[in-house]
Amino acid sequence: MPQTPLVAFQGEPGAYSEAAAQEFFGPEVRTLPRRRFEDVFEAVVQGQADYGMIPIENSLAGSVHRNYDLLQRYPVHIVGEYPFRVRHYLMALPGVRLEQLRYVYSHPQALAQCDRNLQALGLEPVAAADTAGSARWLKESGRRDAGVIASRRAAEVYGLEILREGMEDNPANYTRFLVIATEPYQGDDAPHGFKTSIVFTLPHKPGSLFKALSVFALRDIDLTKIESRPLPGRPWEYLFYVDFLGHANQPPGERALSHLREIAPYLRVLGTYPRWPLEAPPPKAANE
Repeated sequence: MPQTPLVAFQGEPGAYSEAAAQEFFGPEVRTLPRRRFEDVFEAVVQGQADYGMIPIENSLAGSVHRNYDLLQRYPVHIVGEYPFRVRHYLMALPGVRLEQLRYVYSHPQALAQCDRNLQALGLEPVAAADTAGSARWLKESGRRDAGVIASRRAAEVYGLEILREGMEDNPANYTRFLVIATEPYQGDDAPHGFKTSIVFTLPHKPGSLFKALSVFALRDIDLTKIESRPLPGRPWEYLFYVDFLGHANQPPGERALSHLREIAPYLRVLGTYPRWPLEAPPPKAANE
């Protein structure tokens, strides 16, 4: 890993994806904002960034389906994961008091995750494109009757004052991020074990999915995620994404994948990488 890697993320400076990259790689990481998720993958594939940081699922809102599709489309490898604790902050222009606010702008998902607290404060939510973009808009607009929901990093970037911390209604709010690169993970150090992500197709035959999953069950391999996505150009056929605990090139994972290849017409290993459970510290801290 480069001493100060350049990490691409979707959004503007101050986005939660940038904050996740800073926690995972350390505060000295360099970041590269990109407008779309596709642009993050392109930056990695074209060598404009060392890594990409992409959200793949949220503990409250579910999967980010677009990024599952892009993992299949682009020649990248998953080399890390990080469960980022999402903390929402209510912020406004310097000198603005909470009682002056009437409206709160943010991404619809962020607003939904703060719904009860916003109602308790009597604030009207207004949907915007993203959280960090809302913070930038507020600084540029000079609106003193509006606040935004965004990250602490956004408040620092755009010179806003935090009025309330912990605006999320449910504190168990995590987004699982994946780290992507053009080369697979090469390290042997995995304090919490390895996780492997794969994608495969199955024939339209009775019991196909049962047989596919049984290759893991027979070897007591824990599946931590199963996701299906439409197979482009093949109506009502699907790609199956599976995460399992273990290494693709070590038993029993290696044997399970060999068995699965006998069943699945198509199988691709998206990556084997260190697993990071919720209770684990950030990887940077764990390796110090």
